[in-house]
Amino acid sequence: MSNKILVVDDEQSIMNIIAFNLKKEGYEVVTAEDGEMAITIFDTEKPDLILLDIMMPKIDGYGVCKRIRDKSDVPIIMLTARADEVDKVLGLEIGADDYVTKPFSNRELMARVKANLRRKPSVKQNEEQPNIDSNNTFVYGDLTINFDRYEVFKRNEPINLTIREFELLKFLALKKNQIFTREALLSQVWGYEYFGDVRAVDVTIRRLREKIEDDASKPKFILTKRGIGYYFMS
Repeated sequence: MSNKILVVDDEQSIMNIIAFNLKKEGYEVVTAEDGEMAITIFDTEKPDLILLDIMMPKIDGYGVCKRIRDKSDVPIIMLTARADEVDKVLGLEIGADDYVTKPFSNRELMARVKANLRRKPSVKQNEEQPNIDSNNTFVYGDLTINFDRYEVFKRNEPINLTIREFELLKFLALKKNQIFTREALLSQVWGYEYFGDVRAVDVTIRRLREKIEDDASKPKFILTKRGIGYYFMS
């Protein structure tokens, strides 16, 4: 069964081109021309991924993203004509997984779509991962990660993560004490080559820390190696 993608853009010509290219790649496509319609179609169609424009009538892309993120971890890629850093960061801060700045090539967009749809296979237990039990669950201190169910618990209380946040946490936890640059994390977790903007990594790390750390300003799980990158401390 092909993945279903919701394309949300008030510019009909752009939406048609995106939909056409997605269908060529074998995806099922549904579309919406404004924010209210996007939320309604999301609730009825249950898409596997959303391509979401920012500047739209009725409810803008930020509002749509926030409302959908409150009830679902579906991957969301923001489509924006804005080049300002603050606009990109805002989308990531409210829960978007990725963004593509217009104008973009079809190749880049398809790479982002495929990367965000991908679910990495669970990692089996081996001698280098002693913290993983027979249920494919990683336990470190008061943090528990179930790789099969995409679940995270802190002191037995569930933590709601987006798919991107989970994949980043999973990758770092399984590579504990190894330092990764932002570019390496983009390649390994986001799944595409470095396009020149690593801000998505920093924002996702910050969101993760706010959810799993007792004090995000003094993290004990995900640490920063100044001038290099990030690592999971154990």
